[in-house]
Amino acid sequence: MRKWTLFGLLVAATLALASTAFAAEGNLISNANFLSSFSGFLAPIALAAGLGVGLAALGCGIGMGFGIRGACEGVARNPEVSGKITVTMILGLALIESLTIYALVIALILLYANPILGKFLSTLGLGA
Repeated sequence: MRKWTLFGLLVAATLALASTAFAAEGNLISNANFLSSFSGFLAPIALAAGLGVGLAALGCGIGMGFGIRGACEGVARNPEVSGKITVTMILGLALIESLTIYALVIALILLYANPILGKFLSTLGLGA
C-alpha cells in the first residue's frame, strides 16, 4: 500500500510540474515555419532517445542490484570463495553496464548523426 501511495504522489508531482513546461511560449525563433516543422520532427527522436536510455539504465540498474545481492549472499554463506565471487560479479557488472552504454550510443546516433535528420535539415537549407 505504501508503494502505491508513493507512486501516486510521484505521478501527481510530475503532472503538476509538466503544466509549467507546456505553458511556455513557443516563439523563440523568428521563423515560425522552421520552428514548427523542426520541433515536430525532432521531438519524437528526442523522446525516443531519452526513453531508450532511461529504460536501459533502469533495467541494468535492477540487474546490477540483483547481481550484487546474490554476490553478497554467496560471500555470506561461503566466505572462502569470496575472491572468485567478486571477480565473477565485477565481470557480470561490466557486461550489464555495456548494455546501457550501447543504448547511450544509439541515442547519441539518433540525436546527432541521424541521416534522416541531415536530409531534413538540408531541405530547409540548414545542413551540409
